[in-house]
Amino acid sequence: MVIGVPQEIKAKEFRVGLLPSAAYQLIRRGHRVMVERGAGLGAGFADEDYRQAGAELVDDHAAVFERAELVVKVKEPQPSEIPLLRPGQILFTYLHLAPDRALTEGLLRAGVTAIAYETVEVRGRLPLLEPMSEIAGRMSIYVGAYFLGKHCGGSGTLLGGVPGVLPGRVVVLGGGTSGVNAARTATGLGADVTILEVDLERMRFLDITLHTAHTLYSNEAHLLNLLPEVDLLIGAVLVPGARAPRLIRRDMLRRMRPGSVLVDIAIDQGGCAETSRPTTHDDPVFVEEGVVHYCVTNMPGAYARTATQALTNVTYGYLELLADHGLAEACRRRPELVSGINVQAGRLTCRAVAEAHGLPYSPPVL
Repeated sequence: MVIGVPQEIKAKEFRVGLLPSAAYQLIRRGHRVMVERGAGLGAGFADEDYRQAGAELVDDHAAVFERAELVVKVKEPQPSEIPLLRPGQILFTYLHLAPDRALTEGLLRAGVTAIAYETVEVRGRLPLLEPMSEIAGRMSIYVGAYFLGKHCGGSGTLLGGVPGVLPGRVVVLGGGTSGVNAARTATGLGADVTILEVDLERMRFLDITLHTAHTLYSNEAHLLNLLPEVDLLIGAVLVPGARAPRLIRRDMLRRMRPGSVLVDIAIDQGGCAETSRPTTHDDPVFVEEGVVHYCVTNMPGAYARTATQALTNVTYGYLELLADHGLAEACRRRPELVSGINVQAGRLTCRAVAEAHGLPYSPPVL
């Protein structure tokens, strides 16, 4: 199979879809790998690394799409890339279609088979999303702590406090992968951390593993009680494939102190606050109701080398199956791959996305 790895063109997206070592393994299995020149530079992987692995370097972005049977990316296709996709081609990447009707309709028109990393589900887990959730969760505390600085428009609160001064208060909405990593990092800094969660078994796990963090059943009344004292609020809720639930209304934000910070990790799926809107690494924050909002849609792109390595670790096994056997046989061998198929030959094959946009749903055909 011909596998194409284009350079990411989303603003400040430095990750790349495939490591040189993974390209080497695919080539040894008889596949052809084309990599756009410069695609790995942002993550610290030189063109020469791919050349030594046996990959073909391509100068033209469009040519990668034109010649590839399987396109491996990190982020969703940008508007200029949608016309480059074609029927019969497989696209393997993060898609996050629920909040983006234009992208959904573009993929339907293209006729491509689009497999979304974030909806491949194995026994309630999302293994291809987890590494990026881990990075985003840990990073949310780094950026939140930074933007709490007075010079950034924050309240001037140091999360860890100092002797004689109480630490800052962090509230994490959601005890999943990103939430637990945010809480773990915040407790490491010495902050006062509370995790809101609805799953009692998950709360027991958090209570045992995060000894200095508090757990609280997640409901609006509890959140309203916490908001006036919160310095950093982390939105880490997730419904696989679906639009993120709007748990924070504008009137609720008004209860927070001026200069407090909201980091909405759920912005990829539309955000969990009424006031959230997508931002970029170039212009990451804005202020609503006195609260600094950080809503960057590709947070792990800031740590591109770590993120690229972590992503390829979990995607390679599926990529190898797709390349070796094609879609139908790969899905037979790894049935969870079916849940990743969001669009196929002009049909919307992810129920959660179909419901988000009010569009017809069709099951994948294999």
